[in-house]
Amino acid sequence: MDNIALTLKPLASHAKHRVFQRATIEGVLLLVLSLVVSYYAGVFAADHESFPVTDIILSNIRAFDVDWIFAYGPLLLWVFVAFLFLRRPQYIPFTLKSIALLILVRSVFVPLTHVGPFPVQAPLDYGNYFLQYFTSGADLFFSAHTALPFLMALLFWEDKKLRVFFTIVSILFGVVVLLGHYHYSIDVLSAYFITFAVFRMGEILFHKEERMFREGVGTA
Repeated sequence: MDNIALTLKPLASHAKHRVFQRATIEGVLLLVLSLVVSYYAGVFAADHESFPVTDIILSNIRAFDVDWIFAYGPLLLWVFVAFLFLRRPQYIPFTLKSIALLILVRSVFVPLTHVGPFPVQAPLDYGNYFLQYFTSGADLFFSAHTALPFLMALLFWEDKKLRVFFTIVSILFGVVVLLGHYHYSIDVLSAYFITFAVFRMGEILFHKEERMFREGVGTA
């Protein structure tokens, strides 16, 4: 119990600050909104799904069985991020709002792109994974598996170890979605450019939360 209390102490300390409370609540609400919008964007894309296209990578490699990494890799990643939040709660508001912004931007792209999934994919039963609540498999552009870890790398860029870790995870997930033929090459490559732009947008839109992220709750 003492270890749990010690772990939660930083969070309890930050929770006393109204600025932190408000920013965190806003972040949670924005994230929930983004997930709802993303869900309906995926439904629209699935309903208007068109024909698949050829791909310079997917057309030249077979589909590999990577469904476990595809499904549970992100879950393990977010468990790690939650651990970072417990250690440094000041990270929470800006991270939540940045993730929400990225999901909202992706939700704009998804309905615009009706290309069908690549015809040959590694077996993936969405019904047996928690991913079924977040994706239908038709929301291809751009790859969230690639974008979200890269966003974390940008957020924690000043910490070399975290920067390298999240960048490696992003590249790994990008390779995984290509090996499983779950995304087209352009979905993966474009994710890095779009994510960088979204990160810069977040710095402008959420400058108070960004300052809290870098300098602590007392500076917001």
